Amino acid sequence: MRLERTSVRSRLRRTAQLLAAVSAIAASLYAVPAAGAAAPSPAAQLSAANAAVERSGVSGIAWYTDTASGKVVVTADSSVSAVEVAALKHDAVQVNRTSGVFTPLLSAGDAIYGGQYRCSLGFNVVKGGTYYFLTAGHCGKVANTWYTNSNHSTLIGPTIDYSFPGNDYALVRYDNASLSHPGGFTAANAFVGETVTRKGSTTGTHNGKVTALNVTVRYSGGGRVGGLIQTTVCAEPGDSGGPLYDGTKALGLTSGGSGNCTSGGTTFFQPVTEAASVYGVTIY
Repeated sequence: MRLERTSVRSRLRRTAQLLAAVSAIAASLYAVPAAGAAAPSPAAQLSAANAAVERSGVSGIAWYTDTASGKVVVTADSSVSAVEVAALKHDAVQVNRTSGVFTPLLSAGDAIYGGQYRCSLGFNVVKGGTYYFLTAGHCGKVANTWYTNSNHSTLIGPTIDYSFPGNDYALVRYDNASLSHPGGFTAANAFVGETVTRKGSTTGTHNGKVTALNVTVRYSGGGRVGGLIQTTVCAEPGDSGGPLYDGTKALGLTSGGSGNCTSGGTTFFQPVTEAASVYGVTIY
């Protein structure tokens, strides 16, 4: 009985917090200018709406500013409650629902194994004659050393650096001279409407469209990442870190998403140009 009462109190506190969030968002979006004061500009209204979504604290959502429609477009996964959706819905905010749950896809290109996890190799890179590859930051966070196989008998090399949350990229060095590391790509920036291809160690190769840029996602279970590419390409756990590309243009690293490659879904990618710039490496 004590556990049940505690659960009820916890739900009541959460509901009160969400109602407070509703009030805060409404106040920020519908504040009436003082007499004689100019009405907020469309840019200011969008900025306020974006800040309100940020302050809501709701997990399981992704959002970006669409200046053409004058809306902050929010995509909410299946873990977001009706009360939480209500806390987000206002004139300057458009809320869309999607099935599944937004999570980092940890379980793209070739499979790589570190610790108890499997991820995917993104793009091979070089710096000063030393070879590395890029993968997802949430993969680099959980493993210090990577191998080509699940029994960890063939070494690739160590995680040199990672950034997650905030960003989602990591750099791994090739320490095994017997491994080949072919290239064939040039770093580029994605654009909305672009037809793209993703490759991952779980689901192989799939195609889709870029639907938005500079997207922020707050993954269910924790981890907020900004500046992402949003697409209709499907992905599943283990595809994390794999490459997003258009022909020979290297575009992104698989970060996370919802759904699967049977029913489809929404997947987010870390722009590869940012990772290459931060690490001072060249995609080849």
